[in-house]
Amino acid sequence: MAARTPAREAAAAKMAMPSSLLKRAALTASDETLLVSALKMLATFDNAKNTVFALVVYRYSTRLLRHVRAYGISESLYQLYCLVSAQVFALILKTPAAKRKVKRELDTAMAEVEAKIVPRPSHLGIHHQLPQLGKETEWIKTELAKLQIMEAGVDAKLVEADWENRDGQMVWKGGKVSGAVYHGGDDLSDLLADTIKQFLVSNPLHPDVFPGVRKMEAEVVSMVLKMYNAPAGAVGATSSGGTESILLSCLAMREWARATKGIKEPELIVSVSAHAAFDKAGQYFGIKVHHIPVDTVTRKVQVARVARAINSNTIGLVGSAPNFPDGIIDDIPNLAKLAKRHKILLHVDCCLGSFLVPFLEKAGFESEPFDFRIDGVTSISCDTHKYGFGPKGLSTILYRSADLRRFQYYVKTDWPGGVYATPTLSGSRPGSLIAGTWAAMMKIGESGYTQSCRDIVGAAKEISTRIEREIPELRVLGRPLVSVVAFASAAPNSVSIYDVGDHMSSKGWHMNGLGGDTPAIHIAVTRLTIPVLDQLITDLKAAVKHARSSFTGQKGSMATLYGLGSGVSATAIVGQLASRFVDTLYLV
Repeated sequence: MAARTPAREAAAAKMAMPSSLLKRAALTASDETLLVSALKMLATFDNAKNTVFALVVYRYSTRLLRHVRAYGISESLYQLYCLVSAQVFALILKTPAAKRKVKRELDTAMAEVEAKIVPRPSHLGIHHQLPQLGKETEWIKTELAKLQIMEAGVDAKLVEADWENRDGQMVWKGGKVSGAVYHGGDDLSDLLADTIKQFLVSNPLHPDVFPGVRKMEAEVVSMVLKMYNAPAGAVGATSSGGTESILLSCLAMREWARATKGIKEPELIVSVSAHAAFDKAGQYFGIKVHHIPVDTVTRKVQVARVARAINSNTIGLVGSAPNFPDGIIDDIPNLAKLAKRHKILLHVDCCLGSFLVPFLEKAGFESEPFDFRIDGVTSISCDTHKYGFGPKGLSTILYRSADLRRFQYYVKTDWPGGVYATPTLSGSRPGSLIAGTWAAMMKIGESGYTQSCRDIVGAAKEISTRIEREIPELRVLGRPLVSVVAFASAAPNSVSIYDVGDHMSSKGWHMNGLGGDTPAIHIAVTRLTIPVLDQLITDLKAAVKHARSSFTGQKGSMATLYGLGSGVSATAIVGQLASRFVDTLYLV
């Protein structure tokens, strides 16, 4: 008989063990393996979670550090305070009592606005739908004539002798409007009207159908490039106005930075005085816009602060020649040096300077560098419908190279409707406006634009000089070299500049109120301003005297609006007011 060994006893015991116990033992071993695997996975998950957390912390801390580096600790804290205050105020506005109060105040304000902006004179019908039968041509012409003489709040009668009242012409022909209508001469207007009629149905989207419009558009761009001293290889395009030109420049910057630098969180650096269209571009295209303050004396953007704000996500810088609020030309050469050093783009906004800044030196005035002669300037926007005196709705966007321009294009090759490619944001465009612009530029010519620069800038300089010499209660902001003259109170308690603006409005002047660090008003001088220059100074003196001696504590519309907008928490209310104003534009 074989000897009983421990191994044999264990084997015998195993054979005698029930099958259920054997399965349980096997499962226990499997569970141990699964547990070990789970622990390993948990450790891996913890590591991944920690890694993700670290990346999130790194990302947002990097953003925070960049922001603080750009603005400094004190200003960053102030911005945080403003943000928190705005959020708290927004929550307060959501309470029922606050909602009712705000709605009541807005309704009252908008009732006044609607009465002014949306007059409903009894001699004009209201049309909510198509007429059942088309109207006769004579009826349409009569209605158009009535519409042309319609004035806000006045039940005007159609009188042939009232031609100067048509559609506000009495206002702008009187020269009391800042900007808006830049030429106004009947001869040029007649030429543009005839040209527009000739090319009324044309559309640059179909260059094979309208080759003449294509030719004129190319020539308009070429002539503007020449004005701005563009190098060989420079290109451009036309757009619907200065805002679209700025949008296109920002779109091109974003796409260029994405393609050449891999930037996915683009940032743009502008002055606080840069046009609001850059902020619109930021909102539309997902670009963070940094706003750099201007020097309180020169009103130029602080270049040192611009340099501090540049980081690895910066796609470009912006300078103005001149800016809209103060009419000051930024330090473009030093901005260009920064752009070159950091290998980023520089856009110069000349929408307002348009056909004035290129002719300053030829007209005998002082100028400052602003165009493609500065190495580092990569794009320029220039409106033809301002001091170029072309029809409304046309601007140009210029690029140093064709490669840059392509970044503003949209191309879709797999659309069932065929290959779709457009140079700008629009598809169809009015070729009639291109033709009108070409006609204006050919009519006026270099000598004509030089003379208009001499007249307009000369008038602006006289206004600036006379304000400084004859109205001690006011001071001119910066040293304007072009057509815009901005002025503020000479001392904090000398006079309320917004009350001055309200009194000027009561005298028929349409001037722009300015917010920001220095409450002010400005006038953009046009050809129509020149004959009434003396009247402007006379009325301005009277407005200052009235504001000083007749203060009652009740603020007019300009003082109320800008005073309200200066508060941190009131921005939300002003935004609602502005949005509801835009709503009124579409009331029947």
